[in-house]
Amino acid sequence: MNQMKNRLQGLTLLDRAFTAMTDEEIEALVASLPDDHRSALDDLCGAREGGFTEPASRTLAMRATAARGRLNGGLEQITTLLCDPCLADCIEALGDHSDNPTEAELLDVTPALIDKHGLATVRLMMAGSVAGEAPASVALTRLLKHDETLALPPVEHEEVAVLPPPTADEEIKAKRKAAKAARQADARARREQRARARHSG
Repeated sequence: MNQMKNRLQGLTLLDRAFTAMTDEEIEALVASLPDDHRSALDDLCGAREGGFTEPASRTLAMRATAARGRLNGGLEQITTLLCDPCLADCIEALGDHSDNPTEAELLDVTPALIDKHGLATVRLMMAGSVAGEAPASVALTRLLKHDETLALPPVEHEEVAVLPPPTADEEIKAKRKAAKAARQADARARREQRARARHSG
């Protein structure tokens, strides 16, 4: 149960980190990726042969794939492709501590990563590591929730429009009433016919 809870918390952080990225940040990040990463991203997001020609179309497809793929791995696959260069730099910067860095060690390397890759990408990379159940997940989660620079922005709750209960329009109501009356008349006629048959017998 604990493992499932941790997994869901990790995915929630990852979802928040990806959702918090602007379209411009996503498009700049994708443009900086190696060609093979971009091709893999296009395949994952359902592009036709040749990939997406418009960055905006790719971003839209990525957001749709991420939304559908929160629990089936799609969101994590997108994150892996987007954050691969940033993660490689992070591992290199941490050196011998890369397997299980402390909070202090992570804070030591993140400024240079933010300078090179941008804050949104670093957050996404860290959230992806939490979702992937990295040994440093506890430290990473704490930073993503509470650090002055790295903390994810609060979730914006969208107002949900409350729709009025569906009402049949007057014409439909009249048709239903007429059909009910016809059924009742038909049933009454059959009863009377049976009664006459019994009496005549």
